[in-house]
Amino acid sequence: MEDINLKDLKFDPFSAEDVRNLREYFFMRPNKSCDSAPLDSFIWRNYYDVRRCVVNNECLLMLEKEDAGYAGCIPLCSEEKLPEYFKLQERYFNEVLGEPFQIYLADEEGVEVLKKAGLLENYEIREEEDLKDYLYDAEAMRTLAGRKLAKKRNHIHKFEETYAGRWEYKTLTTEDKLDILSLLASWKEQKDEVGEGAGINAKEETFDAMESLDAEILGVHEILNNDSVFENVKIGGIYIDGKLCAFSIGNYNEREKMAIIDIEKADPDVIGLYQVINQQFLIHEFPDALLVNREDDVGLEGLRRSKMSYYPIGFERKYMLRQKDFVK
Repeated sequence: MEDINLKDLKFDPFSAEDVRNLREYFFMRPNKSCDSAPLDSFIWRNYYDVRRCVVNNECLLMLEKEDAGYAGCIPLCSEEKLPEYFKLQERYFNEVLGEPFQIYLADEEGVEVLKKAGLLENYEIREEEDLKDYLYDAEAMRTLAGRKLAKKRNHIHKFEETYAGRWEYKTLTTEDKLDILSLLASWKEQKDEVGEGAGINAKEETFDAMESLDAEILGVHEILNNDSVFENVKIGGIYIDGKLCAFSIGNYNEREKMAIIDIEKADPDVIGLYQVINQQFLIHEFPDALLVNREDDVGLEGLRRSKMSYYPIGFERKYMLRQKDFVK
């Protein structure tokens, strides 16, 4: 590491090609967060100005949000190399950017490695309670077996009775872009009408979640407009009477055998539709997954109740790390 000139480190915007070309870097160490596969970095690349730098066959990520300044991510490398690349990025922040090193969403596995290496003694460590990912047993989500999930099965049975012979699941391709955009537009219009952007965080503070929802929608447009991304993710939909009424977008963490559900949208007026797309997407696109990550609840109470109703087997907790006592 001594031969690396910090000023030579170049952080380029995270691109569509990076979803494919940088994929191997994301699976070099244990990590069960939604950020453990490249699609999340792409979806939020504009919102957070996600940038990446490949150095000595390892990868560093950096964010720059207008109202929050620079932040890093835990380096994409093996556990063994994590301490030295963490120190490299810390030096880059301190010596090149002239700022304290901070990470907004550090996964708990990475934090534990850094703690054991003694590298976080001079860091504030704060759990971001609203942003923990919900983890589920994949087979339970595919079968919905057992008393706990009886209500979910009942919703699906009701849907199947109502729309018998009228619905189908379909793996979506680039030919289905217009269908996806049409459903996305109607979903967004419905959310705007009911004002579902109001959220409350773990500190019982209210906030408007529509900004992040708008960014998510932009991320879907980015996926649909970049064939190289579209080909490297899983997208499935439910059609009723030939019309797309629900779709889900996800990707797969091979190391953890974990399906990550990044986007899920459905017509809220169709009873049982969310339960159907949830189950069918896993059955068709992730039959070998052992674990499912359905991301966080964004602080929205309705989304929190929905995610809890599927009885998660655990959570992937995330942390804010901020260097203390930094002086330029």
